Amino acid sequence: MSRVGKKPIPLPKGVKIQIGDRLQVEGPKGKLEVPIPPGVKIRQAEGRLEIVRDSDDFAALHGLTRALANSAVTGVSTGFTREMDITGVGYRADVKGKIATFTLGYSHPVEFLLPDGVDLRVDKQTHLVLTGFDKQLVGQVAANIR
Repeated sequence: MSRVGKKPIPLPKGVKIQIGDRLQVEGPKGKLEVPIPPGVKIRQAEGRLEIVRDSDDFAALHGLTRALANSAVTGVSTGFTREMDITGVGYRADVKGKIATFTLGYSHPVEFLLPDGVDLRVDKQTHLVLTGFDKQLVGQVAANIR
């Protein structure tokens, strides 16, 4: 049995919380919303968030809600990073604004449009660093690029 849901989430300075039918988390990096499923309640007390469930029937949603809320708080305060390397002779990447251009041995360059909330930095020509405040979006963009 997992006990993830019982652990309180500390709120860093600069993070604002609004609790309704959705948990709204706002911080220096951005604003995220987390749905609150039925049977789970969120309380704010003494600079931390506590997630409680009505009964053991909601145990899975309890842990899930806590994990999503923790990711939202971490994302708006510090953000998330994914690093990727391009492997291949002559392969390289370049970024101009919101368009990433990959030269991967095809007869044409491959262009990838970055969504709002995700930034791409190319350290070397083959080392990519994705950053953003939404953990799910950063991971999905990394998977799409891959």
